Amino acid sequence: MGYKYLNMNQKYTVKDIERKKDYLSIKWGDNFKSKFHFLWLRDNCPTAIHPTANMRVFNILTISKDIFPKEYKLHNKKLKINWSEDKHESKFDLKWLRDHCYTEINNKKYKTPYIFWDGNLKKNFNKIKLDHNKIIRQDNYLKKWLELLHSYGFAIVRNSPTRKKSGFKILNRISHHRETFFGTPFEVINIPKPNNTAYTAQALRNHTDLPYFEYAPGYQFLHCLVNDATGGKSSVVDGFAIADYLRKKESDVFKLLTTTHVKFKDTDYTQKAIRILHSPIITLTKDNDFNDIRFSMAAMGAVDINPSKMKKFYEAYQYFASLLQNTKFKIDFRLEAGDIFCFNNRRVLHGRTEFDPNSGNRHLQGYYVERDEIIARLNYFNKIKV
Repeated sequence: MGYKYLNMNQKYTVKDIERKKDYLSIKWGDNFKSKFHFLWLRDNCPTAIHPTANMRVFNILTISKDIFPKEYKLHNKKLKINWSEDKHESKFDLKWLRDHCYTEINNKKYKTPYIFWDGNLKKNFNKIKLDHNKIIRQDNYLKKWLELLHSYGFAIVRNSPTRKKSGFKILNRISHHRETFFGTPFEVINIPKPNNTAYTAQALRNHTDLPYFEYAPGYQFLHCLVNDATGGKSSVVDGFAIADYLRKKESDVFKLLTTTHVKFKDTDYTQKAIRILHSPIITLTKDNDFNDIRFSMAAMGAVDINPSKMKKFYEAYQYFASLLQNTKFKIDFRLEAGDIFCFNNRRVLHGRTEFDPNSGNRHLQGYYVERDEIIARLNYFNKIKV
């Protein structure tokens, strides 16, 4: 059965609709063919979505797997379907159908949103530096900050206030913060009897924070209030760039680090809790893109993998660790009072050199914000359709 519908935008016009065994086949004005399965169509009927909550209220269990369109026709840029069950009628906007065509969506080649970088970025370090007051006052500048955080994984905000807890103001421009047992903000200072090596004057190897959490914090913000001490230089490295290097150059190492579940643990003496998590050091998404890096020598538990894999795993682990400290990938810099060092904690690894607490003060306050909140705010600014 054929239909003609004229429209200036051929992409959203329909040349033909044909009912198959379990789906409707639509040929569009640009000759692209879409499949829309009956259950998918019924589940996505506009009446299935609450008008203000924008959540599905339809219960898929109220229909059978054998539901089908008894009748279907085009009218006023809509596809009308009369269903075989419940005397229900659906009216789909043609533009909505095409925009949500999963045939087309799954034909598109995935493109990573990430820009990988190495030590050469230091030559253009101003690219990732932004001004605090502009982020506070201008939505377009806030969007620029979020885009840097999402694509590069880190940024440095300059000229922020140096009062305690003043970091909340800029973070609230994104969303709410992530609370942990360290408190918010947590104080990165040299203290007696520390419950974390970050609260010492010792050097910190490049690492991600809290890898022993099932859902490690997405972004970290280290707000420098004062840094008059000798030493204490910060370091940063793109874990995704190194993972990409391994995938292209050292496939055996890459396979080991993405398939071997190792133990991370936390036995903080101030907590009545023992945290244990097994995870690969590198995890991937459904698109085979990079999802997480979990790496902390300090939080690594006694590895308990099969003996037949132990030697090869440790060789891969040691090689990965060496790349994290390699000047080809790593950038060293000094945080000044008023700087906020912002980074994707599940991508970018950070560390510092040892500092002399007797030479002056070094005080940072730390905050966490979920990665979801960065992406969701960007989606809002970009008016992403769902």
